[in-house]
Amino acid sequence: MEIKLKKKPKNPILIEGFPGFGLVGTIASEFLIDHLDTEQIGSLWLEELPPMVAVHEGKVVDPIGIFYNKKHNIVIVHGVTGISGLEWKITNAVVKIAEQLNAKEIISLEGIGSPEQAAEAKTYFYSSDKKKAKKLEDAGCEQLKEGIIMGTTGIMLLKSEKNRPITSIFAETHSKLPDSKASAEVIKVVDSYLGLKVDPKPLLKQAEKFEDKLKELMKKSKGLSKEQKKKKLSYVG
Repeated sequence: MEIKLKKKPKNPILIEGFPGFGLVGTIASEFLIDHLDTEQIGSLWLEELPPMVAVHEGKVVDPIGIFYNKKHNIVIVHGVTGISGLEWKITNAVVKIAEQLNAKEIISLEGIGSPEQAAEAKTYFYSSDKKKAKKLEDAGCEQLKEGIIMGTTGIMLLKSEKNRPITSIFAETHSKLPDSKASAEVIKVVDSYLGLKVDPKPLLKQAEKFEDKLKELMKKSKGLSKEQKKKKLSYVG
């Protein structure tokens, strides 16, 4: 595991978004990166990640990039490639980044499975801090009282610390495919909670292009994973 940081802002809010249900975390964090005037300040690399990179608008996109918005002192850890089987290592790395920067809060963006498609995705939250929970309720988000949380977000909640609040914001999604509507609902909550003044409406238009990129990336990532397994088996005989 390698964490590269060319800048180390002090006491930021750290937001993380990785592929999960509806790719909500990835889409929402990508939107924040594009609409908060951010700069890339680092990356996270594991040898176990699929040996591939995406190229977007003529630039190489790191599988896991680290971005910074100075105005709101926000660091965003953004993943665009599948991390199945690497959740513990990824989460430990995010916690290490939070420790290095002395982050005052970690916010996880995530989708949560829903059996039905609704006109508007409901949003839920979990917070280890009562004051922050009140702010999220005021932002129109409902407290998650029952449920099973998997992946990096679930592990992150297990690592909750008293001196570093951990907040998770979820949006219902009925599909494993990219869900821009659910992602927009997450953005609305984040915007109200942190006072960012970000308009989520462009997300629905922008997400169409980004969703196509993610679909292709996830498809190729799965294909490479299968090929890697075949090679490992052939080595054994």
